[in-house]
Amino acid sequence: MVFDKSSSLNPRQQQVMRATVRHYVSTAEPVGSRALLEAFDLNVSAATIRNVMGALERSGFLYQPHTSAGRVPSDSGYRLYVDELIKPSKPTAQRIDQLLTQNLNWQGWSLEALLQEAAQILAHLSGYIALVTMPRLENMVVKHLQLVKISADQVLLVVVLDSYGTESMLVQLPRGITGVGTLQDDGEIDRELQILSNFLTAQLCGKPLSEISSLDWHEVDTREHHVLALCQAINDLAHRKRQPQTHILVTGVKDVLNQPEFAEQSQLRNLVALLADGREQLWPLMCAEDNHPLKIWIGEENPLEPMQGCALISSTYCNRHSTPLGSVGVMGPTRMLYENTIAAVEATSSYLSEIMSGLDVSQ
Repeated sequence: MVFDKSSSLNPRQQQVMRATVRHYVSTAEPVGSRALLEAFDLNVSAATIRNVMGALERSGFLYQPHTSAGRVPSDSGYRLYVDELIKPSKPTAQRIDQLLTQNLNWQGWSLEALLQEAAQILAHLSGYIALVTMPRLENMVVKHLQLVKISADQVLLVVVLDSYGTESMLVQLPRGITGVGTLQDDGEIDRELQILSNFLTAQLCGKPLSEISSLDWHEVDTREHHVLALCQAINDLAHRKRQPQTHILVTGVKDVLNQPEFAEQSQLRNLVALLADGREQLWPLMCAEDNHPLKIWIGEENPLEPMQGCALISSTYCNRHSTPLGSVGVMGPTRMLYENTIAAVEATSSYLSEIMSGLDVSQ
């Protein structure tokens, strides 16, 4: 259920709703009027708080799990809290930015190792499950190409991307033609391959993989058949890497599953199975839409049943041209301190965007 913003609350209702969410997040116990009176400076009587909570319950923002119990926020209540009652915590954003700056150094690290460490820092600070999608290779920009001789008529094509990742492909060169396959001296072969490497790098440097497979190589001066073979191999490699990816790094599962929301074994098993074997289903939930980099799914808003007791907050990280490369997110129970979690996710995505922009060669 998504909150209808036309149903705005008055200031007192906002105050009580905010206090109820924060008290429930900290205690995991249904909230009563007296507990709010003792924990927060609301400047009203317990009777007034009860009346306000009753109105919030009738509006669908709170509910009673048991007749004699206090009240807890509903999914709509959390949605109201996120949309109207909070702002991301600046101290939390500053804290995670400090941790990332102190602990991450992409020089000498693989991109996957860098993202894994960022996820671990996010999971540790938030106390929830952290998820990071690997960059979409079709958005990666070519930095350099290198050809390595394997045999008289085979070369290894290595494409270095702006993430400092590499993609490679074995290329069979045509026989019986002028080109690398006819050269005998190793020095000549190395020089010819270097010339070809420089030529291909000049043609492709700064282009994303998504554009390479649509290039018309016949417009390039490719009089040698072995050059045409290499161009076709590059097209094939780019087309292959345009297929959808679902590689998601996940960390922090063990700690968050100790939360009381996951005490029911069947719910726990379903969530663990999703994180272990169904990660491809999480991919569309984390991808940005309509130029809104931040996405928040709360409870039954989640289309995946194992997640309907959870909240998922994600934000994209981009290159210097604001092209989304991947997403970073946090999953935990709906009983979440959203102002801290949103700030942590946004700060992490911003930090990763800075790193990816620094790696981007298409400047």
